This record gives sequence, structure tokens and C-alpha cells, in this order.
Amino acid sequence: MTQAIAPKTLLYERDLNLWIETAIAQLKAGNLQDLDIENLIEELEGLAGRDRRELRNRLATLLEHLLKRCYVRSEYDYAGWEITIERTRFEIIGILEQSPSLKSYINSAEVFDQAFAFALRIVRKNQGYKNINFPDTWQFSHNIDAILNVDFWIDIQE
Repeated sequence: MTQAIAPKTLLYERDLNLWIETAIAQLKAGNLQDLDIENLIEELEGLAGRDRRELRNRLATLLEHLLKRCYVRSEYDYAGWEITIERTRFEIIGILEQSPSLKSYINSAEVFDQAFAFALRIVRKNQGYKNINFPDTWQFSHNIDAILNVDFWIDIQE
């Protein structure tokens, strides 16, 4: 009778956290010959993509709440929207402080347009806002510094 040999599984596939701890220990010890370079590259690329997605998603959330605060007349909701605006700004600022090179990414027209299109789609799908005339384009500065600091609704108050 022949016994089948189970294929060797990589630590990376069995326990990601242990794999990370092992890779860190190997790097600290200078043990590069045993380092799982292929999966390390994959994880590092994933981290970079994750941060970009996180920024784009937070920008969309920020724009969504800025749209509501600027165009929906509902004093009852203002405080909640403004809290979400401030919290999201704080989160974006934190990401940019940790990774300043991402500022050019979030300042790009393509990322802004994607985030704005999503935010606009969300507010337009809300049944409570059917009679609100949200603009098709962002009416204010696209610069991330302005978006993180300016209370745009003050400019359009009655």
C-alpha cells in the first residue's frame, strides 16, 4: 500500500500572524535566506493598496456628509453630520500624518471624482432627499487641505 504524502503548506497559509512575527524576527536577525520574500512582497503591496482604499472611502464619507450638511435643510440633523465630518477629517489627517506621500494620491482628480461620484450616488438614493437638488459637480475647492478644514456650508447659508 502506498501512502500519499500531504503537500507541505507554508506558514503563511496556516497562520498569517505567526508568519508576520517570524518574518519580523528573520529581518531583525538578518536571516534573509529563510525569508519568504514572495509573500512579503505580496503583503507589502496589499498594505499600500489598503491605505489608498481607506483614504478614498473616508473621502467619500466626508463628501457625503458635506453634501448633506450643505444642501439638506434639517437643523435636527446638522449636529450629527458635523460630528461625522469632524471625525472623518480627523481620521484622514491621521492617515496622512502617518503616510504623507499619500497626500498626492488623495489630491488627485481621479480619486476625488471617484469619491464624489460615490457620495453623490449615496445621497441621491436616500428616499428622504428626493426633493433635494444636489449639484452634479462639487461646487467648492477640490484641494484636500480645504476639504479637511473649511466648513463649506457657511458659504451657502441663506
